[in-house]
Amino acid sequence: MDHAEPSGHDGKITVAVVDDHQLFRQGVEMSLGTHADLAVIADCANGEEALKVIRALKPNVVIMDINLPGLNGIQVVRQIVAEKLPSRVIMLTAYDDVEQILHAMRAGAAAYCAKEVEPDTLVEVIRAVHQGRYVVNDEIFDEAGIEEWMDQGVKNIAGQYYAELADSFAPLSPREMEILQYVTRGMSNKEIAHSLQISHQTVKNHMTSILRKLAVEDRTQAAVFALRRGWVRLQDTGVSPDEEDKEGE
Repeated sequence: MDHAEPSGHDGKITVAVVDDHQLFRQGVEMSLGTHADLAVIADCANGEEALKVIRALKPNVVIMDINLPGLNGIQVVRQIVAEKLPSRVIMLTAYDDVEQILHAMRAGAAAYCAKEVEPDTLVEVIRAVHQGRYVVNDEIFDEAGIEEWMDQGVKNIAGQYYAELADSFAPLSPREMEILQYVTRGMSNKEIAHSLQISHQTVKNHMTSILRKLAVEDRTQAAVFALRRGWVRLQDTGVSPDEEDKEGE
């Protein structure tokens, strides 16, 4: 759809939809279009375009997939928070594990729902988020409630792995552990290189070593692996990346 210019929307909740599947975006738009209090004002296929639209139109609510081309959903959320943009983000995604949910909510998302969510339920989530609430699947929280939920989630995860301390040994070098912590913040290789004042190629070499040692396929799996082992705490992943060079690897 064409991106509308910022303007009044008769008090409606303005929504942007971000997903790399056009049919999914169209389905969400059609579903929301039947509700008089909602107005879909933009749709985007990738993270970079989403940031441009969010900066320009400032929709009240953004429905966004985590797994996007270029900037992923968590990186986009972090940038929204860093720039103090007013839009609140609903992560609507196929991923459904507690570590990923905690990661998204710590990044600054306001809600996390499965893509299979019923249309009427999604509408209620949008309304709740617009009112300042937080939603995880079917649970609605205020700010204090979501903080308590996240703290308990961290404790539950930690408890699972303290029982297996022998498996908690990190086979990574101090530099690799440092880079892995930046990865859990959603930072790209280029951003990590800038922060550590080392070359982009050096970071790539370290990432290759990390993936090999942990026997995982990508950086997301590496981040989840580290969180599960307790090598990186979710409380330590709240630093927003630099606003410069928001590129991929």
